[in-house]
Amino acid sequence: MSPAATGGRTRVALFGTCLADTLYPGTLVSVVRLLERLGCDVDFPMGQTCCGQMHYNTGYRPPAARLAAALDTAFGEHTAVVTPSGSCAAMVRDVHPGLGVPQSGLPGKIYELSEFLVDVLHVTDVGAYFPHRVTYHPTCHSLRMLGVGERPLRLLRAVRGIELVELEEATACCGFGGTFAVKNHETSGAMLGDKMRHVLATGAEVLTAGDRSCLMHIGGGLSRLRTGVRTLHLADILASTEEEPWRATR
Repeated sequence: MSPAATGGRTRVALFGTCLADTLYPGTLVSVVRLLERLGCDVDFPMGQTCCGQMHYNTGYRPPAARLAAALDTAFGEHTAVVTPSGSCAAMVRDVHPGLGVPQSGLPGKIYELSEFLVDVLHVTDVGAYFPHRVTYHPTCHSLRMLGVGERPLRLLRAVRGIELVELEEATACCGFGGTFAVKNHETSGAMLGDKMRHVLATGAEVLTAGDRSCLMHIGGGLSRLRTGVRTLHLADILASTEEEPWRATR
């Protein structure tokens, strides 16, 4: 479904996700800055909550269904919904239709951020400036369920000043997997160790991805080891310009 356009601007709704809204609100600010710069008017429906993925993956189907119904209601009037999370977009698109709750069409109008930029707005050069050495981790749900493919990399390659370096075994899981990291912490930790080793081998200053959940997991490990490598969401890089550059803060 195409987003509504009024006065030459595109109206979209932002699904912030509970993780970003609670722990990384700065990334949502970056999404809004980016979309507004590209001619969008962004709504943030206050009735939105969790997509229910954690509940569903842990076996709590009825609570997941209730959350799916509430989310559908929150975004019912919108024709396009953008989220900076491939994981949550995949949950809504692939799982919600099978939960047996009334739907207003949310699964068919939700876009992961890079999908929306490339496929709907038809842009790859968003006017970003980020003079840093960066490597990219393609997250499991965005890669395997949504099939975002090269879209994030096309966006990153168009960023001025960036030095984009390839990550070895990039498509390997980081080991987060939501509650998997808690229930299977030894396996998760081993997977994280492999991912960090490959990140450090790139010599990158920044690791980026399209999911804050994976960045939280990898970033936690990198921080505990005092590696100096930062994790930034794709939106944070794309929102950076020469006039309003990203600056490292402690």
